[in-house]
Formats: sequence, C-alpha cells, structure tokens
Amino acid sequence: MITPIGKNPNKKLRYEILVRQFTSDGSQISPAQFLPALERYNLATQLDTWVITTLFAFLHKHQDKIANIEYFAINLSGQSFSNIDIHSLIIQLLDSKLVPAEKIVFEITETVAISNINEARQFISSLKLHGCRFALDDFGSGMSSFAYLKNLPVDFLKIDGLFVKDIVDDPIDYAMVKSINEIGHIMGLETIAEFVENDAILNKLMLIDVDCAQGYGLGKPQTIESFFNL
Repeated sequence: MITPIGKNPNKKLRYEILVRQFTSDGSQISPAQFLPALERYNLATQLDTWVITTLFAFLHKHQDKIANIEYFAINLSGQSFSNIDIHSLIIQLLDSKLVPAEKIVFEITETVAISNINEARQFISSLKLHGCRFALDDFGSGMSSFAYLKNLPVDFLKIDGLFVKDIVDDPIDYAMVKSINEIGHIMGLETIAEFVENDAILNKLMLIDVDCAQGYGLGKPQTIESFFNL
C-alpha cells in the first residue's frame, strides 16, 4: 500500500503488486532468493509476462472495485527492456482497454535503469504514449543519480528505503531524503518514501512534504484476493 501523506489533494490509495513463491509445505520464499536465479537463467521476462497478464485479467474481472484506487504498480526486470515480445504484449493490453491505462504504473529500479539507460529511456517513452506511467524505484542508491534522473521520463520517484529508515536519528540520511524530495518536486515528480516502519519516520516525511509513504508502518502485504474481499 502506498499512502498519500503530502499536500496533494488526490488522496486515493496506490498499491504495488508483489510476487511471492511458496514451497510445497506452504513456507514463503523471499524474492531475494528466487529473483536472482530467474535473472541468471534469463527467466525474469517470463515472470514479468505472467504477472502482467494475470493482473490485467484479474483487474478486468473486478473493475467495479478499482474506481477509487489511483493505480497499481508492477515491477519490471531489466531483461524486459530489450524484449520485443513483452513490449508488444504491454501495448496490446493497454490498447485493449481491459483496464484503464492510467491505473497502471510500471516500476524500474534506478540500478537497472542506469545499466540500460538508452533502452530504459526508449522503453519508457514508447509505453507512456499508450497511457501508462512509470516510477523510478530505489532512487539514491546509484552514483550520479540526479544526472541520470534528468534523462528518464518517469512520473514517480521512490526514495531508497536505506535512507528513509534512519532519518529520525541520522541527520545525513534526513538531509539526503529532503534533497531527493525537493529535486523530485522541482522536476514535477510525485515522491514516495519506502521503508516507513513507524510514526516517527512518517512524521519526519510529512515535515518535509514527501507526497506518499510505503512500508510496514502503514500496511503489510496481503493476497490480492483478500484485498478485494473475494
């Protein structure tokens, strides 16, 4: 759940779609364990494809429940930027109007975007023509972050949680989050702080006018079926 906390009058909630894997006995496997394996064996795009097609089908089936939700964010792997098939699939789904395109935001991490800067820029620009939006995730973790930001046509800036989680006690982290937020606003981007675990962090973010917050202090992940009360 991505919760608006700033002065923006649009207070609709936003949601990030997360993927989890389970063992045969029902134990949960962390994405940090299975995602690197998928990337190593060039299977990440297959997962992206499954997530996208499954979500579009689900949201189309339950359109009556999404009117008051600002958007659903879908994470994309770096391998998808150069994949013509997934690019065509996304365009087909957006143009089909199964789900309003403005309800879809694709998230890419700063690290991935920087390592594929030209492909990322072309991929983002092309798909935005069809009505969806983009968020740059984990911003602040890479070198020359601000220089790269100028070259990526994103709509949302997600501030790396490694800076956010210590802003109450660490004046340097606080200054970095404040700086990222100010630059984001100057560029016309909506800012989102990750790893918001408690009210103290939330109050600091509200003080510097971050637009939205995300973390266990605001809501824990839940199955999409339980979210829709199915």
